[in-house]
Amino acid sequence: MPRMKHTKREVEMLARLMKSEALGEGNFGMMLVGNVVVNRAVANCIPFKHLTSIKKVIMQTPGGFEGYNNKMYNGPINSKIKDMAQKTVDFWRAEPANHALYFMNPGYRTDPCRERFWGDLIGRYKRHCFYRADNTSECGI
Repeated sequence: MPRMKHTKREVEMLARLMKSEALGEGNFGMMLVGNVVVNRAVANCIPFKHLTSIKKVIMQTPGGFEGYNNKMYNGPINSKIKDMAQKTVDFWRAEPANHALYFMNPGYRTDPCRERFWGDLIGRYKRHCFYRADNTSECGI
């Protein structure tokens, strides 16, 4: 059973976002980003309570994603990335994104992850840092 209801278009949107946010992090890194998007869509806590679809999460303003609607997002995607997005929506979860609601890439100039970014640092994978929300226990993820 999938983690949430979704459309084919939303899986494509998720694949595009995973690619544009984390292509340089490899397949696992892209799936971790997808994990956070799905976590936000299923979270039952503020500020995500009313973001009940992948589309709403990706298009959220303010608070959305830098990788949305840029050249890479709007460029071609392959079937492998679409399959990874589908797995993420259906069942796939992994640490450090398992309970994360936020991630950031501090960039090459800032090496360590900040200890806090909308919540406490859970972990890091390559260049991406993953964070749980302060109210994660209320979120049901």
